[in-house]
Amino acid sequence: MADPTPVIDDLRAESEELDVLVAELSPEQWALATPAPGWTVAHQIAHLAWTDHSSVLAVTDHDAFSREVEKALAAPGDFVDEGAEDGARKPPERLLADWRAGREALEEALRAAPDGARFPWYGPPMSTASMATARLMETWAHGMDVADALGVERTPTDRLRHIARLGVRTRDFAFGVHGMSVPFEEFRVELTAPSGELWTYGPEDAADRVTGPALDFCLLVTQRAHRSDLALRAAGPDADRWLDIAQAFAGPPGKGRQAKGDTP
Repeated sequence: MADPTPVIDDLRAESEELDVLVAELSPEQWALATPAPGWTVAHQIAHLAWTDHSSVLAVTDHDAFSREVEKALAAPGDFVDEGAEDGARKPPERLLADWRAGREALEEALRAAPDGARFPWYGPPMSTASMATARLMETWAHGMDVADALGVERTPTDRLRHIARLGVRTRDFAFGVHGMSVPFEEFRVELTAPSGELWTYGPEDAADRVTGPALDFCLLVTQRAHRSDLALRAAGPDADRWLDIAQAFAGPPGKGRQAKGDTP
């Protein structure tokens, strides 16, 4: 059983890095548009705060979380945007305080979770490590949106290893959610980490392969960049199809991002 402590530690570090980015923003900067249509910087942080709150309920109060799921089922196309909109209306200092308190509560709940615990979610139940990984993925991805809005270049770190592993593990989900047959054979995935280390997944002799920078793979599976703008390479027809549909997040297929230079 994997020790969840490293990913919880990395989730904390990822959140703190994003906190530094937004802590001193002006009201005008909070209102800047991000690459997500209709979402400002405030919407991005509000979404993280809202999802952290849901995660705390999933870990600590299953009945309350079940009520949240019922709300989501009643408005499947709107509940995420509504949660972000509610939070974005708050004054920035209140939104920041809520986000900080929520992520602290989640960290405490995850560290206190018993070995082998599994928690309900909007998709399949999640282990402690999986919950922390999902939160790190979202924190990083929405942090990229915030950085884009602010014109800030973020330095990638090897915390991406958690997102890369999740992206590999969700391969079958990506095919399934698109109504496509899941490949029978495993793929070989070889990614170069920001530190220069090589991260590898799957059998060495696999016929289908994906290679490239870990940063680009994480941008792809979180749908923060279009495939054509990334230095990823696929060998084999199934791997090639995967790079067109990959997503590491739950829910219906995302629309992804337009290629650079495409007319909106």
